[in-house]
Amino acid sequence: MNDPALRRLHTLPSWLLGRAAALGHRLMADRLAEAELRWPHHAVLCAVAEYQPVAQAELARTVKIDPKDMVTVLNELQGRRLVTRTRDPKDARRNLITLSPAGREVLHRTEALGEQANAELVAPLSQAEREQLNALLLRVICDR
Repeated sequence: MNDPALRRLHTLPSWLLGRAAALGHRLMADRLAEAELRWPHHAVLCAVAEYQPVAQAELARTVKIDPKDMVTVLNELQGRRLVTRTRDPKDARRNLITLSPAGREVLHRTEALGEQANAELVAPLSQAEREQLNALLLRVICDR
C-alpha cells in the first residue's frame, strides 16, 4: 500500500464506499445464488412481504426497478410460484402482488443467507462498530 495513488484513493469516502458496496454485492449475490435467485428477486420478495398486497407499479418504484424489468422479475417469481399477481378489484388496470406460502419460505431462507453474507462483510468490525457503520451509512443515504 505504498502506492501514492492508492493512498489518495483511500482518503476518498466515495471510493471506499464503492469498494465496500462491490464486496457486499458480490457476497450477497453468491449467497442468493444458493437459492437460485438474484438481487432483484430478493428485493422484490422483501418489498412484497412488507407492503402486500402491493400494486406492481408501486413495487417497481419502491425497489427502484424499471417497470419493464419488473415484469421480467415478477414473471420469474410467479413462474416459481413465489408470488401471485391478481387484478385489483378496485382498478382492473392494476396488478396486486402478494407472497405465496412458498415465497415466504424462500424469503426466510434468503434472509438467513443475507445475514451470513453481511456478517462476512463486516466480520473485521466489533458489534459497536457495526452499529456505528449502519448509523453513519443511513445518515449519508437518508439525510438528503
